[in-house]
Amino acid sequence: MKPCLRSFAFNLAAIALAGIAAYPDVASAATLNVQVADAAGRPIQDAAVYAEPISPAPSIRAKGTEIEQKSRKFMPVMTIVQTGTEISFPNNDTVRHHVYSFSPTKPFELKLYSGTPGTPILFDKPGTVVIGCNIHDQMVAYIQVVNTPHFGKSDQAGKVRIADLAPGKYRLKAWHYRLPPATPPVETDITVAKNDMTADLVVGVTATNSGH
Repeated sequence: MKPCLRSFAFNLAAIALAGIAAYPDVASAATLNVQVADAAGRPIQDAAVYAEPISPAPSIRAKGTEIEQKSRKFMPVMTIVQTGTEISFPNNDTVRHHVYSFSPTKPFELKLYSGTPGTPILFDKPGTVVIGCNIHDQMVAYIQVVNTPHFGKSDQAGKVRIADLAPGKYRLKAWHYRLPPATPPVETDITVAKNDMTADLVVGVTATNSGH
């Protein structure tokens, strides 16, 4: 190897090692695979699943997202976000909508409009937010705001993949919008090591034909 190439390779290796030293948990982070089901073992879709570190953990900045209005529906019907997330509510429908929530976690109102409102809504407290349209009563959606960046939503097979979990103790929770009001999430304590792991959670709703 020529001296200049050898020096370049050495510098790349040094940078990689420095990155691992600065963020030691990255190299040992694990993936948690969760199966969400009802009491009969049938998969539950659209469950909010999240892992809260029991010990204090470094904060991670929340990323913004959006809930679309189309065909007189909110899409998606269930959204899970980290505390501190800004959500936009673009109206891509053929009619105007009036989006609102009376939920104590985040009451807000976007009066009759089309297109995308200029300012997204900041969800700065954990909890459940139910949103609706003041014009079309059949339009309902749910937002679960959680105090952790480690979360996901179950797919049609009831599966959730939560990546980049540093070793440690976590409280794993699952919530579904068809649970009775004020019902707390299902929860269990887990210990994450360096290896990937699995967990099963049973929520108190019955799976429908579509899995919801």
